[in-house]
Amino acid sequence: MGVGVLGAAGLAACGDGSEPPPTAPAEVPKELLDAATALKGSTMGVLSQKLYSTAANEALDASIRKFAEATGTTIENSLVQADAGDVVAKIDAEVKGGVARDLAFMTDSRFIAQFHALGDLEDVTEVVTALTAKYGEPCAEAKNFCVFDGRWYAIPYHFIGIGSFLRKDWMQEKGITPKDVYTWEELRDVCLAISDPGKRRFGWGMTINRSGDANGMIEALINSYGGAIASNDGRKVTFDSPETVRAVTFLGDIYTNPKFKPMLPPGVESWTDTSNNENWLAGVLGYTRNSFSVYADSKTKKNPVYGNTHVFSDCIGPATDSSLLLGQSQGFVVFKGAKNGALARLLAQYLITAPALVGVAKEAPGLAMPAWEEVWDADPFFGGGDPAFPMLRTMSQQPLPLKTKNGLTFPQKASAGQQAVVAAYVMTDMMQQVAQGAAPAQAVKDAHAKMVQIFSQQGLPQ
Repeated sequence: MGVGVLGAAGLAACGDGSEPPPTAPAEVPKELLDAATALKGSTMGVLSQKLYSTAANEALDASIRKFAEATGTTIENSLVQADAGDVVAKIDAEVKGGVARDLAFMTDSRFIAQFHALGDLEDVTEVVTALTAKYGEPCAEAKNFCVFDGRWYAIPYHFIGIGSFLRKDWMQEKGITPKDVYTWEELRDVCLAISDPGKRRFGWGMTINRSGDANGMIEALINSYGGAIASNDGRKVTFDSPETVRAVTFLGDIYTNPKFKPMLPPGVESWTDTSNNENWLAGVLGYTRNSFSVYADSKTKKNPVYGNTHVFSDCIGPATDSSLLLGQSQGFVVFKGAKNGALARLLAQYLITAPALVGVAKEAPGLAMPAWEEVWDADPFFGGGDPAFPMLRTMSQQPLPLKTKNGLTFPQKASAGQQAVVAAYVMTDMMQQVAQGAAPAQAVKDAHAKMVQIFSQQGLPQ
């Protein structure tokens, strides 16, 4: 098994007779064992998107090891950092070179459309159909990001909770009662009110530097104002609009207006993807927006921040009456030319089950939740393991699309152009321009032009 240009980054899950750690005693269902009988002695490679929690990565590896031992196969599991920026190009080169892993899981809304547009994925509709019959419907947003021309090209694996987090103890000290719904303007004002640089309390814990968290926050804010990268069909760049300019003007003011300087943490302009996690866990931030990795870490490590966290959905804007937050899911993909596609499909069907997933979920609560309706009910941890879990289940199963007052629908049709724009950090670069003094309207216009180029490169000429 050639490891390809990404390299084998650390974890090995081989059926070599060694005992798996006690954290993942999940039994492999008999129907999967029977289906794997003819594959005994074969090998395959897995590429896992690195989770924020090391223990969660280890729990996943233990489940893969359990499956390998039970089926008499050898499976190599390697980690990849999805925020490396060039991950799609590198994996595409491996697929085209015939050295890609057989199976990988990647965030559906960020990567699947790009891989599909490159012709890198095998059709897995028959697996999703079988899982639907057994475990009910998959999470709602996956039906948008994993399906092309009526066919599934990724198997929903686990739902990724995304949320907003406020320090409720800081709010209470100021006589502010936590709410479940905020406008962006209300949130900004709360963040300023609870800030106290002398006590190392900084309300606004978000950067506009190149990072996945900044991308998510900027795009969510623009959407809530009624702007979007593209039209609802995902094909035409529509970024340069009055709605987008208003959103960028609002956000830019936070980073340029001296009034809001007390709520900005030192060095926030150069933060990377882990910086808000680290500062939140250090107890110096009043608000951050993140996947549930930061929440999970505070819970599993018994950080006192956990008990003082108020969890709520995304803020609303002028174009919305309710949050547009969809969450995300990890999707298993089988790469074209997979040497052991049959075993890859069986492993995916095992890893989505409650016994295999719960070990990962307990180490990353809220970050690795069930992607399938009946898996939610198959282990008590998913229902009652944390007060935030019911909100996440509702998010994962909510009726879609969500609509804005000016006719946008979310999720929009999965678009390689939109995903490539996000991966190229066009929006964060735009906000950096504004922070350095550029007029918001001009920064939006420049970003729109870059997006047009990227869409054209993705086979979507404008």
